[in-house]
Order: sequence, then C-alpha cells, then structure tokens
Amino acid sequence: MTSYTGRCHCGQVEWTVKLDDTIHVLCHCDACKKLSGAEATLNQVVDQDNVKVTKGELKEYVYKGDSGKPVHCYYCPNCTTHPYHHQETMGPKYVVRTGLLDDAKDFKPAAEVYGKDRLAWMPEVAQTFETMPPAEAEAEGEK
Repeated sequence: MTSYTGRCHCGQVEWTVKLDDTIHVLCHCDACKKLSGAEATLNQVVDQDNVKVTKGELKEYVYKGDSGKPVHCYYCPNCTTHPYHHQETMGPKYVVRTGLLDDAKDFKPAAEVYGKDRLAWMPEVAQTFETMPPAEAEAEGEK
C-alpha cells in the first residue's frame, strides 16, 4: 500500500490515505454526479483506519443509498469538497475520492460502476457493471 495526500479546494482540510494503487473505480451513479458536479468520480474502497484527516475538520451529510441504508458523506464545511463517504452496507470501510488526491493524474480506473447512469457521450474505459459488482450488490441487498 502507498500513502497519498489530498486537500480540499480552499485548503482548510487535508488528509492522507493508504491505497492499493491498482483498484480505482469510476462511479457514474447520480448521487456521485450531483455531489461532485462532475460526470463521474474516481474512487477506492479502503479500511477506515487507512484514512486520516491531518488538518481541519469535516462535516457530515447523510442520505439514503440504493440499499435503503444511510450513506455518510464527509465534506469541508467551507468549500464543500467531499473527500470520502461511508456506506453502512460496506462495514468499516470508506469510499475515498481518489480523484482529489495530489497524484490523481496517474490513476487509472480498473472498473466502472453504475454504468446504467453513464452520460451518453462518455466512453467506457474499464470493465463496467450496471450497478455494483455482484459481490457488492448482494451485500447491499440489490437484485
């Protein structure tokens, strides 16, 4: 695992995260698009212990995910940059927005999720799942 750093747009919040460099996932879900303002987000699922806020504090926003269970989004209270979230269905793990890390230009997606919500003009760049991969979908109660 490799340690990376990230910071929000205004610089009020900074964090570090330990990642497995090969498992970045491009998410096309509508929630990610609305929360980020982008066509997709680049993410990696990590143990909560691998994420540390090193400067400032994050606020929390909670919404109901596709599973019907809460998703806790953590964001800078000043500029609203959203470095990670916790889906209760995933246990003690965070979904980290790896596209916000300092070295994000070098990251490549290994898979795409929520392909059903991909914008029509976006090309497929990795193996794509309509929602989540089968093991994740079963854990979230999807059919």
